[in-house]
Amino acid sequence: MSVSRRHTLAWAMGTVAAVFAASSAVAQDDGPIRIGSITTLEGPFATGGQDAYRAMEMAFEAIDYEIGGREIEWIRESSNATPEVALARARKLIEQDDVDIIIGPLSGAEGIALRDYSRTLEGKTIVNGSSGAADTTLRDPSSNFFRFNTEGTQWMAGLGTYAYDEMGSRHVALVAADYAFPYAQVFGFMHEYCELGGAVTKLWSPLNTTDFSSIIAQFPSDVDAVALIQGGTDALAFLTQYAEVGGDLPIIGGSITADQTLLSARGPHQSLMEGMVAAGPIADLNDDPAWQEFVAQYRERWPDGFDSPSIHAVNYYTNTIAVIEALQEVGGDLSDNQEAFQAALASLEFTAPTGANVRLDDNRKAISDIFLTRIVNDDGTMRTEAFGRTEDVSQTLGMDQDEFMALGAPSRDNPDCPPAG
Repeated sequence: MSVSRRHTLAWAMGTVAAVFAASSAVAQDDGPIRIGSITTLEGPFATGGQDAYRAMEMAFEAIDYEIGGREIEWIRESSNATPEVALARARKLIEQDDVDIIIGPLSGAEGIALRDYSRTLEGKTIVNGSSGAADTTLRDPSSNFFRFNTEGTQWMAGLGTYAYDEMGSRHVALVAADYAFPYAQVFGFMHEYCELGGAVTKLWSPLNTTDFSSIIAQFPSDVDAVALIQGGTDALAFLTQYAEVGGDLPIIGGSITADQTLLSARGPHQSLMEGMVAAGPIADLNDDPAWQEFVAQYRERWPDGFDSPSIHAVNYYTNTIAVIEALQEVGGDLSDNQEAFQAALASLEFTAPTGANVRLDDNRKAISDIFLTRIVNDDGTMRTEAFGRTEDVSQTLGMDQDEFMALGAPSRDNPDCPPAG
């Protein structure tokens, strides 16, 4: 074979290969966009996880499962609120189902695990579901992990100040679950409460605790309120047992304590919940038109769901809407390792179903509004009612980044108040 013929053949083979590669890329661009999701359908937050999937389904139905001429293929997975299971489900979605994007998880330690996993991925994106541990995005963030919901520390904005100044509380018994998300909530509450002079007795419990009698027995005699940073079946168990022993201290609730996943349950715990103050990203009774429209759509679509969407439903919906808007902006194009899609995510600014504006900081973390809420009996139905609002709460609570970071990471021991008395 002559040199010229070899060059001609090589050129022809290269041309065929290039055409084949281009046609494959076109086929891939025309194929389905695979979105995987992880929420808790097992364990203490199972009812919240079910509601999260209700909201995601509403978001996908609104666009008829199609963006830019490409079908949305939604692959659902379940976790149990533990990081090990969430990570296993994420690996399955990426390695077996070949998803392009993951939306999830729900719980705090799960979020940190998926943040770390996202660093090992190329050309994939993880968008948070509802997990609210502070360090997921505050310290050592990942460039392909995005969170459009606010987190646990932000959710407590204004509550410590209200407890001290308006309730007159000076010493609380803090009953909190012993993992990453409650650490963030405790940090947000105590950051304000301790600064004003309040004292806190911390009483930690493992996730999935069913017997709180020993914790209740440890309440100091001079505490004037209980700060309950629990959710799901754990919160239900504590409140039921505290009511049964005649507990009557005012309850200051964590964000997932004052939520429809607990308010919709019947039992003696409801006597303690009426009047409970809390803070978080949603309130059942909120006169914003965007919220009222969302609640009406939720009730129509899910007549057997909660009376009002849960915090997990709202957070998963918000993050799903962000994914949809970014995909629409790039016409469903996920080429070049999703570079344009991730840039679209990073620059998004939109209105959440609560009526609050949402935008991201440089760590790809939401800045948005937080509500002070009170549980009221609304014609026989327990609901949270907004009575205050803090706008544009950042994950550094408005402080300078370096000053806030110097406070240290939320943990069992950080922060701490001076001893009572």
